[in-house]
Amino acid sequence: MLKRSYPSFRSVLAAHDVVRLAGAHHALSGVLAQEAGFQAVWSSSLEVSASRCLPDASILSMTEYLEAAANIQKALDIPVVADVDTGYGGNYNVAHMVHEFESAGITAVCMEDKLFPKMNSFANGDQTLLDIPAFAGKIQTAKAVQSTEDFFFIARTEALISGAGVEEAVNRCNAYADAGADAVLIHSKARTKDEVVSFLDRWDNRVPVVIVPTTYPDWHIDEVRAAGVSVVIYANQGMRAALSAMRDAYRAIYEAGDTTALESEIASVRDIFDLQRMADWQKLDA
Repeated sequence: MLKRSYPSFRSVLAAHDVVRLAGAHHALSGVLAQEAGFQAVWSSSLEVSASRCLPDASILSMTEYLEAAANIQKALDIPVVADVDTGYGGNYNVAHMVHEFESAGITAVCMEDKLFPKMNSFANGDQTLLDIPAFAGKIQTAKAVQSTEDFFFIARTEALISGAGVEEAVNRCNAYADAGADAVLIHSKARTKDEVVSFLDRWDNRVPVVIVPTTYPDWHIDEVRAAGVSVVIYANQGMRAALSAMRDAYRAIYEAGDTTALESEIASVRDIFDLQRMADWQKLDA
């Protein structure tokens, strides 16, 4: 009950043609993603930051992000992929990050090629990229210090986010694969999938491709699979849905003066107990 068994992300990827992840920021949201059928959970830096009402801008420390990812993983039977931003600094920081996340049972991380401190990809602000050799060096450091063969490193390029274009994205991802990345994530804030498809048309599939279709939500999973994508991350829809639901609930309570009309539309306390595995805990008193 207190110790969960889960596969590595590498093994999950090997067992599926497309792996789907949902974003989470705490254990409860991770459990709901698992319950829905997702094969892994994305410990989202945006969601973790937002849960503290802080911008996703390298404000929280590695330790705070690690705690969030580890708490999610402890509650699950599926693996967590941790969003580790830019690696929290230089090569020394990256080495420390890999050691700490591995020690906490996290089997996969995703690091992006922007300068530290970074700004969220969808926010106005500096989206300057780290130069290719420097980021490749971070990847080499991460792979050199990992303690298990199962540890999985996703290199995320923000070339499209920064406006550098598809060719730059392809060049960067080739360099990152050469440096040892186990997969590459091509990120985009375009309202259509076109530039991601253009990247895929130029990619030789030397390592798997990860996408995050936040701004192009109409790309169906069957089309994603046919395009050769290996991993899809629905990075923040859960928190956005929760935000809308909580806002509506709080307003309804305040305006109505009681919760009568709301009760039929919200989860029961018993539902919370079930997600907490309360019955299993109570067996300890039997």
